[in-house]
Amino acid sequence: DNDFLKDTVDLKKGEKTVTIYRARKDGVVKAALFKVAERGYAGDIQLLMAVDTEGRTLGVRVLKHSETPGLGDKIEIKKDAWITRFEGKSLTDPVPEKWGVKKDSGVFDQFAGATITPRAVVKAVKGGLEFFAAHKSEITG
Repeated sequence: DNDFLKDTVDLKKGEKTVTIYRARKDGVVKAALFKVAERGYAGDIQLLMAVDTEGRTLGVRVLKHSETPGLGDKIEIKKDAWITRFEGKSLTDPVPEKWGVKKDSGVFDQFAGATITPRAVVKAVKGGLEFFAAHKSEITG
């Protein structure tokens, strides 16, 4: 019920600043939205992810990418539902060593002929969850 575009906190992630948008209900932070990125096959893949205060993903969407049309672009929700497989996931579901594509003994599907793209998205989402966990008190505080 707040204006989350104005309820933000800026945190450092290496050399970059990450803006966290906080969604509140009755004054209590219920979720955080922020951008993550990872290098794909043809360039950086930029994602927007939402995480609840328990560290579970509420949703992940692609903001920008340069992946190969017909192969890597299946990360876009308008092309395929693959990106929705992150909903409800956390750093314990799946366990950390299973945060990967099936080709790497993980639990997430890859695309035929385009393993690099989903591998980058999985890495970005896991990194976003790790970032949230490391800064939870600052984000929800």
